Amino acid sequence: MKAQIEATPALHPNHGLRSTPIASVMVTCADIDTITGLLTLREREPFMLYATSKIQDVLKANPIFEVLAPDVVQRKTLTLHEPIDLIDVNGHALGLTIELFSVPGKIPLYLEAAVADPAAQSQGEGTVGARISDGAGTEFFFIPGCASMTDELADRLRGAKLVLFDGTVYTDDEMIKKGVGQKTGQRMGHMSLTGDNPRLATIPAFAPLDVARKVLIHINNTNPVLLDDSPERAAVNAAGWEVSFDGMEIVL
Repeated sequence: MKAQIEATPALHPNHGLRSTPIASVMVTCADIDTITGLLTLREREPFMLYATSKIQDVLKANPIFEVLAPDVVQRKTLTLHEPIDLIDVNGHALGLTIELFSVPGKIPLYLEAAVADPAAQSQGEGTVGARISDGAGTEFFFIPGCASMTDELADRLRGAKLVLFDGTVYTDDEMIKKGVGQKTGQRMGHMSLTGDNPRLATIPAFAPLDVARKVLIHINNTNPVLLDDSPERAAVNAAGWEVSFDGMEIVL
């Protein structure tokens, strides 16, 4: 997150060395690669921190996140399926409405020791997607983590103008085959891009949904779609997908 902020002029301090134009932050799960980014925003600059009750509880349970001083950073708990207009800490409207909804996922890897079945997947407040709109008919979906395509999720996304979706691994076993880990994509709570089961493989899952624009995000460094000249990149492009990159700007 720090590198992305430094590489994006629009996110640079706009008044004083420690200021930030970031007015609010939304957290969609408690995975380590999601919540650690919050620690780069600890310079006593005010912003709203939006998340579900379950994710907020994880943050509260870890004292390191107290660097986000409660007298400066306001934590707002969101309820699933209830749209809310985003505001800054002064109550000023930011012009966006967000609605969180549950998607299949699993407990973060660093919390697995506390549960009986660490591989179990569930659907609740722990892993969520978001519908983000401007109140004038423009909207998109943000789903950086998802373990399977349910009928409910497919119905929600059908005909969408834009979906930013979990692109962690190309094949379910790629980390094992490349010798960099012992877990499959499913074991980590992620669909693979390819596979025979359309509920567990992103490209076939989206094929009948008529989504106008599809962008892969949250891509693991083992995923060959990151290589511009790879056959895997050609395959996802041929299926109508774009591969996100740092500094990418999307206009709707």
